[in-house]
Amino acid sequence: DNRHTTFFEMLGNWSLGDYFKKEQLGWFFEFLTGSLGLEPSRLYVSVFAGDRQAGVERDEESADIWQELFAKQGIRAATALIGSAADGYKRGMKPGERIFYYDASKNWWSRSGVPSAMPAGEPGGPDSEVFYEFEHIRHDPAFGEHCHPNCDCGRFVEIGNSVFMTYLKTDSGFTKLPKPNVDFGGGLERLAAAVEGSGDVFKISLLWPLIQSVEKLSGRSYGDDPKSMRVIADHARGALFLALDGVLPGNKEQGYVLRRLIRRAVRFGLELGIEQSLMAGVLPAAVEAYAGAYPELKARQQALTEALQKEEKTFRQTLKAGIRHFEKEVSDPVGGEALFKLYDTYGFPLELSLEEAGRRQLSLAPDWRQKFDAAMLEQRERSRTATRGQFKGGLEGQGDTHKKYHTATHLMYKALRLVLGDHVVQRGSNITEERLRFDFSHHQKLTPEQIRQVETIVNQQIDRDLPVSCREYPTDQAVKMGALGAFGDKYGPSVRVYQIGDGDDRFSFEICGGPHVDRTSRLGEGGKRFKILKEEASSAGVRRIKAALV
Repeated sequence: DNRHTTFFEMLGNWSLGDYFKKEQLGWFFEFLTGSLGLEPSRLYVSVFAGDRQAGVERDEESADIWQELFAKQGIRAATALIGSAADGYKRGMKPGERIFYYDASKNWWSRSGVPSAMPAGEPGGPDSEVFYEFEHIRHDPAFGEHCHPNCDCGRFVEIGNSVFMTYLKTDSGFTKLPKPNVDFGGGLERLAAAVEGSGDVFKISLLWPLIQSVEKLSGRSYGDDPKSMRVIADHARGALFLALDGVLPGNKEQGYVLRRLIRRAVRFGLELGIEQSLMAGVLPAAVEAYAGAYPELKARQQALTEALQKEEKTFRQTLKAGIRHFEKEVSDPVGGEALFKLYDTYGFPLELSLEEAGRRQLSLAPDWRQKFDAAMLEQRERSRTATRGQFKGGLEGQGDTHKKYHTATHLMYKALRLVLGDHVVQRGSNITEERLRFDFSHHQKLTPEQIRQVETIVNQQIDRDLPVSCREYPTDQAVKMGALGAFGDKYGPSVRVYQIGDGDDRFSFEICGGPHVDRTSRLGEGGKRFKILKEEASSAGVRRIKAALV
């Protein structure tokens, strides 16, 4: 639709017992009406209706706060008890109503969902959502008889949600937390749509240039096929940022998500008649739109584009080969397992498989859809949970040996980028008394010569007896100075940067928490040299090195 995207940015703030409902709702209302200049009369809110069975009271406190805030703007905000979203479609809205009570399916948050699904020991609480009304959009009865804030017709769009973590689930019910928390999230694109007066997030200044690029490639206008153009613009942008974070297309984990985005964009591009490269045509607009906030996009634009173009080119060839795989895998009747294998393994879209089956006058197995959907759900769950619980990096101790290996990791990271290229991004690390382990983005096995070059560069820096220093910088300044790290919202306003070497002799400049040795020569004590013990694949598009000082 016109308000959901694969890649999106969020505004957020949290309070761990410092402030609660009155401050949070007041500040958010001030931000919307003051800082953003939104018209208060276009704002509607939802609050929790309570859960009698769970023994959780109605959130009248939030409703009272909202009434006071609207009253200061000269707006009478009547309350309405809705219940579920389905109830909303039956009841609708009455004149003057602005604060709507919904049940736990809409206005309660916990990791497990509604109160009845929560296990003992889990915190949760009511939330209060703010919706912006796009008055030019008329209700579509296809979504329900009557409109209400949680209607999906597009007239109302949620732009922020304040979660009030108030309760702890116990064996006997719910008890209030001694220090309730606030967790707020607001969609940047949706807020921009409200500010710019468009009910379509793809028409905001961040995304519209991408749509225009698709229009130029296809020779068609946005209104001709908005769905296809939205998919291409959204997926190209999402693919760009995944690649920026060091993800490469593959069949596992994040690489699989990236591959799916590129392939789906290509398929919709074909429906628009686009035969030339989508990535080359759309990515420049995305880079231009986001380079101000993410300057590393400009610096790495060519490498990122080439990586995504390579996957696109491969998939276009895959489509041509898809017919051959179809002939090999499919029999009459056509089963869901075969269709999913064509889709998942060979990248052959389901729509094309069904068209080919029809052309060959093959029948479909009665349960093909159930089998296909079951396989799809299983694959999505693997993609969603593949990285849960993975150890991303760090030290298992703080001794002298660990400090040496930590510094050696920085030296090797820079050496890898010098030998392989700037596309190398750290994906994980682990240090023990015996060795260091380092995961990094790279698409192929290192050659013996490349391994030798990395070892030589690291040992040269050890022999140079370079000083190792640490200093705190504002994050923006660290970016401009070339510090290695994953920037954006991953860091606060300031970061610690370790520098190896001084002035013209600076070799490494990297965001890190430490600790390190004071000079690189410490790594060579006892006549030891840096040696790569093993280089192997860790996952799709990610290589792993184990190295030691021997």
